[in-house]
Formats: sequence, C-alpha cells, structure tokens
Amino acid sequence: MLKAYFDQFAVYNSWANRRVYEDAATLPDEVRKRGAGLFFGSLHATLNHVLVADYIWMRRFTGDGPLPQRLNQILYEDFSELRAARQAEDERIVDFVTGLQEYDRVITYKNSTGKTFRQLLGAALAHFFNHQTHHRGQLHAGLTIAGIREPASLDLVALQRSGADVKA
Repeated sequence: MLKAYFDQFAVYNSWANRRVYEDAATLPDEVRKRGAGLFFGSLHATLNHVLVADYIWMRRFTGDGPLPQRLNQILYEDFSELRAARQAEDERIVDFVTGLQEYDRVITYKNSTGKTFRQLLGAALAHFFNHQTHHRGQLHAGLTIAGIREPASLDLVALQRSGADVKA
C-alpha cells in the first residue's frame, strides 16, 4: 500500500510542477519576480524555495545532491535554468521514490538550525510531498494574482482521471 501511495505522489509531484511551470512561463519575468504577497515574496522566489527544499530533503534521503545554504536561497535567477533544474530534480525524485521498497528505515538529519532529528523514511516522505503541495497552493494563488484567470488544476484527482499512469 505505501509503495503505491508514494509512487503515485512522486508522479503527481512531477505532473503538478510541470503545470505550475507551464502557467508561470506565460508571464513576463518581471511579473514572476514581482512581490505577490506569498510567504517567499514572488512566484520566482517561491519556485526557487520548493526546489531548495527538495534538494535538502533528497540529500537527507539519499546522501547525495546539492545542499543549499538557506531556505530562501535563489538558486537560479534565470527562469529557464530554474525550470530545467526543476525537471531534472523531479526525474530524480520519481527514480528514487519508485525504487524504494521499504519505508520503515530511520533517517537521521540536521535541520537548518543544526538540530538533529531521527525519523522514519515513510513519515519524512509524507512531509516531503505535503510541503510541495502546500507551496504549490501558494503558487496557484500567485498565478491568479499575476493575472492568469484560471491556472491549471493541481488536484490529484485531475491526474487520476486523466488516464495517466499514476503508478510511475
């Protein structure tokens, strides 16, 4: 059950990110970088934050990959570079998650303040995917604020009903 659940969320994550980036790509760079009242300010900064957080968590899961220094770090000023990095990380996430067979191993990691935590991999994965969904909701609102009348649906059921292989 957990395997099917997490495999579906890995595919959903990639699908939803593509949809957000497709909508964001229709906006001028100046609009993407303008303050929109989001927690990280702009659409561009929020897109960067989600990638930063994914890099941090994937490093915790795998021991490999980039290690940003701050949660608000702008990794890429150029939108096309940010988008390419997002696509590459989504592929890495799908490969990692669909390759998992066990979710009860304990991972040990330090948070951004240096505090050490131990957590079951399955619980950490649940947070990982929930965090992405949380910020994509902010991005969806930001896209509306920026003038996109009806951003693409990010509902999981939209992916499930699309006929796409949600098992990866």
